[in-house]
Amino acid sequence: MELSQALSFVGDRTRSVLVTERGSDGHPQLSNVMHHLGEDGVVRVSITSSRAKYKNLLRTPWAALHITSDDFWSWVVVEGEVSLAPVAQAPDDDTVEELVAYYRALSGEHDDWDAYRASMVAEGRTVVRLRPGRAYGQLP
Repeated sequence: MELSQALSFVGDRTRSVLVTERGSDGHPQLSNVMHHLGEDGVVRVSITSSRAKYKNLLRTPWAALHITSDDFWSWVVVEGEVSLAPVAQAPDDDTVEELVAYYRALSGEHDDWDAYRASMVAEGRTVVRLRPGRAYGQLP
């Protein structure tokens, strides 16, 4: 499958399953997430630093994202190297700005941006930046 064809499918959807490599046994760890494909070709996902997937990505900076069509019969997996934004430390830091852009891309404007920014810091949020390098799947 061509990567561009897969990314078109990814960009038309927001719900997916993030796959990371678990600790010592190397088995997969899967999490339902919301994703956004940026104009820069990077897929972004918001996660908290207290979860297993964050620790997995620190150890092994690779992930796959599995996306299905609404009818479940078409699907794409994109996989590649991952970088993590620093964990949010202040309501006006670069990570929170990236999280604001991520939110806007998925949901539009927030009712209370100050509260949103504060919650990103309180939750220890970061952004997973997946750079797709390989794709496979089944498209119509």
